[in-house]
Parts: sequence; C-alpha cells; structure tokens
Amino acid sequence: MADLSKDFIAASATPLILTILNQGDSYGYAIIQRVNELTRGELEWTDGMLYPILHRLEKQKLIESYWGKAESGRKRKYYRLKKHGSAELVRLRDNWKRIHMILESVRELRPCST
Repeated sequence: MADLSKDFIAASATPLILTILNQGDSYGYAIIQRVNELTRGELEWTDGMLYPILHRLEKQKLIESYWGKAESGRKRKYYRLKKHGSAELVRLRDNWKRIHMILESVRELRPCST
C-alpha cells in the first residue's frame, strides 16, 4: 500500500465497497477481508478506514444497514446496497473506464520539445 497515494486509495474506496455489496450483504470485518482478497493484499484496510466510509455511504442513501445474527448468535451490523447505490456503482465504473482510456491514450504521446 506504500506505493499507492492516499488520494488514489480514497478515490477507489467507494467503488470497491459498492462492488462488494453488489455481490451480497456483508458486515465490516468481511468487507475488509474481501478488499484484501480482491486487491491481492495491495490494500489493507482497517476499521478506522472503513466505518467512516460506510457511514458516509449510508448518509448518501447508497447503502443501508441492519442488525442481524452471526452464525455464533451474536448481533452483527450488516450493510446492503440500495437501488441508488447500484446506479452509482454503474456511474463510478463508467468514470473509471473513461479515465483509464484517457490515461492509455495519452501514455503514447511523445513529450513536447520546447
């Protein structure tokens, strides 16, 4: 994670979380584990990173939380993607694809000689 800028990590957090929740309801620790798995260890999130983002996404009405029971019987807070969150995920994916295409097209440019 040391090679990735904080800005890039922050910008990728919302689409990562929405993608995970698009696969099904989940809870905090499982989301952290899934991010680690999906990024092959490139991103190692902590509770302190995740929960403020989850709370922001709830305020934006992209996700919602509910209390459920874990297999152990303990109460656990789960998160699910809302319809508006699904639409936002499509929009964010489109934006990332467009940025990727732009970066790929300018990569081939030769430096200007001045």
